Amino acid sequence: MKHSFIPWLLLGWIGFFLMPWYLLEDGFWSFVWLTDGYPSDLYYAPAILQGILGDKLWLLPLALPLIAPLRLISLQKNDPRYSRYLIFSGAFGLIYLMSQGFAIGISGWQFVGLDTLFGELEQQQYGLGYGAMLCGLSFLILLTTGLAATGFLKGDVFVTGSIGLIVALVGLFVFFPVSQVLISAFMNNDGVFAPTAFFGKLFSDNIWSLSCLSDGYTCGTAWNSLTLALLTATITTLLGLSFALVVTRTGFRWKKFLRLLTVLPIITPPFVIGLALILLFGRSGVVTEIVADVFNIEPGRWIYGMPGVFFAQVLSFTPISFLVLIGVVEGVSPSMEEASQTLRADRWHTFVNVSLPLMRPGLANAFLLAFIESLADFGNPMVLGGDFDVLSTEIFFAIVGAQNDQGYAAVLAIILLFFTLSAFFLQRHWIGKKSYTTVTGKADSGTYMGLNHGMKLACYMTALPWAALTIVIYGMIMFGGFVQNWGYDNSFTFQHYQDAFSIGWGEFGVIWEGAAWDSLWTTLSISAIAAPFTAIVGLLTAYLLVRQQFKWKSAFEFGTMLSFAIPGTVIGISYILAFNVPPLELTGTGVILIICFVFRNMPVGVRGGIAAMSQLDKSLDEASLTLGANSLMTFRRIILPLLRPAIIAALVYSFVRAITSVSAVIFLVSADHNMATSYIIGLVENGEYGIAIAYCSVLILVMLTTIIGINVFVGERRLRRNVSVSASTTSSSNSGPSLKEKHA
Repeated sequence: MKHSFIPWLLLGWIGFFLMPWYLLEDGFWSFVWLTDGYPSDLYYAPAILQGILGDKLWLLPLALPLIAPLRLISLQKNDPRYSRYLIFSGAFGLIYLMSQGFAIGISGWQFVGLDTLFGELEQQQYGLGYGAMLCGLSFLILLTTGLAATGFLKGDVFVTGSIGLIVALVGLFVFFPVSQVLISAFMNNDGVFAPTAFFGKLFSDNIWSLSCLSDGYTCGTAWNSLTLALLTATITTLLGLSFALVVTRTGFRWKKFLRLLTVLPIITPPFVIGLALILLFGRSGVVTEIVADVFNIEPGRWIYGMPGVFFAQVLSFTPISFLVLIGVVEGVSPSMEEASQTLRADRWHTFVNVSLPLMRPGLANAFLLAFIESLADFGNPMVLGGDFDVLSTEIFFAIVGAQNDQGYAAVLAIILLFFTLSAFFLQRHWIGKKSYTTVTGKADSGTYMGLNHGMKLACYMTALPWAALTIVIYGMIMFGGFVQNWGYDNSFTFQHYQDAFSIGWGEFGVIWEGAAWDSLWTTLSISAIAAPFTAIVGLLTAYLLVRQQFKWKSAFEFGTMLSFAIPGTVIGISYILAFNVPPLELTGTGVILIICFVFRNMPVGVRGGIAAMSQLDKSLDEASLTLGANSLMTFRRIILPLLRPAIIAALVYSFVRAITSVSAVIFLVSADHNMATSYIIGLVENGEYGIAIAYCSVLILVMLTTIIGINVFVGERRLRRNVSVSASTTSSSNSGPSLKEKHA
């Protein structure tokens, strides 16, 4: 009889008996002990040797939950003892592992009173490593397998294990670090619990002032952020829909180029877009000087403040809306549009009454993502904000500025989280419980309904000028890498690229002489590792939210969005507070950057997956299960191939954001793991704008190449044989004459 828990139990044995229990001095990825043997210091040894030969006896009880399940090999799965043993083993192992990890640190007991109960502890404990990680995973799967054996979630081991794994990961890498920062909101500057200080900061005039409505001064940061986020989300959603309609519902010749062009703004560090806008529209900008000469007006400074930040955010976040909406627009069934036209509805009424309502999940998710991105954006307000203060920049200055008020930063983060959660619940209410299914197991060979003349003209007039502006801005960026001093001395030079990316030849081969190579290789490797993990976790979460029914699903969905709601600045600080000491000692490593990127960008995969999966009929799953496939095979063979747009969106966005992220990276980089954005900011601070722009240009080309490769590797989703666009009022696939022709 096959028991599904046995491979996971073996994994726990490997962690406990073979793998080093604590982090190695050479870092998390070091395997030096495998080749050099065990040194005299048992710091490198597995848990069993730490407990027997060393002085860490508290590790030995972890052997109990690894031995107890052996009794189950001779039992049937329907035996009540089967589930009880697994649940006990998994729960005891997890609770004990976490308890001993947090109770003992590098200076002994970590909590007051433990020395009274257990006596003085002279031993110390370092950050947990491979052995603890494998044992923890083993205990978790044993627990979820036991829950499935009781009939939980219809006894589906894959679904139960997936929910348990995601809950554990989100709890460990989202809720735990964020809680470290939020707790400080109730502390005064001396670290003493003071709830009155919290309410004093919460209702500060700097946050809620409405003086801009009366005397002309700026409003509080909360109102500034909320207004900016609402405007940005609305405009980016409309622009994203226009781009999606041009690509899918018109005969526009340069569709592939337009699709690629819409991705450009998200593959550039934010401050570079801000700098390009300043050189175009600033007081001495190219466009500003031309307009001033033609109309004989005084050059203004409108680019600094809310107009400039709003302009930059719309330019930066429209691609997010497009990436979410393109799959949803493609997923609308042509047969439904043809049925509407057969009933004499014209293309405008068909679009408004049939197509647009079916796009509602995509529109809601695009709006939500743009809203959250605007609230959490740090780079654009930093460059173009001027006197216009927003929550994200105020949080940054509260932490690293002269005031050094971590409690005030935590209060601002709570307000930002409140805005985000409000948008989240309003979005859920707007979508409601209606069905948006358009992709079923039945054949669908209709043609997409083309846009009528007015809609086509509106989409062209909206999308194409915006695309032209994007080309101009990126032309300015690429141009800046080939001039001596951008905006002042525009003489041609290759010196910036030579300083950053020169290559030499030595006795042993290629020598990467350029100053930027080290940070580039680090950035690409970390981003390449983080991207697939982000897509896997995000799409698996979307599958559980859309396809499975379980208790506390709303809380589960909220937890997956929390990391996206908190600004990167707070995420960076929270990771330092949570992971700088045992049991999870990760600061200064590449692992902490990977974890940060995965759980910071995971909501994009979740929202894109939910929008795309809402259109897939559940009969597809049921047919697969009826034919004997389990949930894992159904997810892998049926669902994933139909989610290619969502997979591309998750991979592209997570890879790009890992490269271009600024706010969280500033706090998490180290000398051994210096990311590109941190390196570029250093160049800008030193006034080396040419090298910084040259570096950005190389990053843009690298990311463009990667995006093209991801699209080719994942492939194109084929929902129907015919993907052409119908230009007539009635579909060309109808075999008979139109109603008007019959009447004539």
